[in-house]
Amino acid sequence: MEEVILAELAEIKRNTLLAAKNVLTFEDAVLLTGISRSHLYNLTHRKEIPYYRPRGKQIYFNRAEVEAWMMQNRVNTRTEAESAAAAYCTGKGGEK
Repeated sequence: MEEVILAELAEIKRNTLLAAKNVLTFEDAVLLTGISRSHLYNLTHRKEIPYYRPRGKQIYFNRAEVEAWMMQNRVNTRTEAESAAAAYCTGKGGEK
């Protein structure tokens, strides 16, 4: 029981420290995004996620850029899609 409590406290501490950081290490970015280390490495290798490599070795991420990357390619709700379709069909789809 004590081990479980200590593990939970360690996780709370790690998450609290992560929340205060603007410059993230590779491991921080893994925790923030919830993706695997190998997938994040592949994303950096393919230059699909913004990152920094100041001395050519360690990889760092800007928290705001990672969060913006995570929020790209928004999918409309069914209501939004239906409204857009109705507007298109009635000729009010924003065409000029």
